Amino acid sequence: MQHTALTRRIAASPLAPLATFPIRLAAAARHNAHAVKQTASWLVRSREHVHYTYDLEPLNLEHLSWFVATSTGTPVDEIRGYLAEVQQDEQLRRLVAAGLARSERNATTDPVVRYGRRIGWYAFVRALRPGFVVETGTNRGLGSAVIAAALLRNGGGRLATVDVDDRAGELIVPPYDKVVDHVIGDSLEFLAGPVARQQPIDLLFVDTGWTPEHERAELAAATPLLSPRAVVLATKTYCWSELPRWAEDNRREFLHFSEKPRDHWYRGVGIGASFPALVRA
Repeated sequence: MQHTALTRRIAASPLAPLATFPIRLAAAARHNAHAVKQTASWLVRSREHVHYTYDLEPLNLEHLSWFVATSTGTPVDEIRGYLAEVQQDEQLRRLVAAGLARSERNATTDPVVRYGRRIGWYAFVRALRPGFVVETGTNRGLGSAVIAAALLRNGGGRLATVDVDDRAGELIVPPYDKVVDHVIGDSLEFLAGPVARQQPIDLLFVDTGWTPEHERAELAAATPLLSPRAVVLATKTYCWSELPRWAEDNRREFLHFSEKPRDHWYRGVGIGASFPALVRA
């Protein structure tokens, strides 16, 4: 009680900012010390300098389960099962690790396979069972391999993925390449071409990450290609508003999931999801 009364008197004082400075400084110092410790640990154990990989905090995995469940209309316990499934897939982990070891960029790559938000991608594919998936922004192909693993587990479906970098897709290894059409080229030209138009798109991953304007153009180009049940996912919704704007314009729903990396200084990105409008009472 005495401590509470003292706190109230300090807060009411015109000198409150000065009086509470030591307390605020201590709180900031504790936060910064933790960040410095995480950063130092990462500098020692990791070789990555871009496209950081990491696992997610346990509570964050629960948030991801509910995010995917809500976006797909799937029971949350089923989604938890899919998240566990991909994390326990030893073949996928082994083949991706082998691909990383063979890479010409292995000097700046960690040998440990960490999926981050991509396990959510896997759960979307498993829950929706799409016939056709399109991904813009293949990069090394880690996400593509995860998507392909889910398609193979589903027993059907195909992925078409595009990137301008001619080194992209190095992790799309057998058996995952059997269900993947990998294209090197501009994403807008790709969306206007035959590979992306082979059938209606049930699941679209927008992950080129160039500019908001480019993402807006990709969404516009993909709109007429989407099936009525299509779900659209984007990575940059943590910093751009293109997908929620597009969702509103097309009378669709939108949700965003924020990553919480485990034991990493990087704050993470996330997944934005736009899905067909829910029936409201």
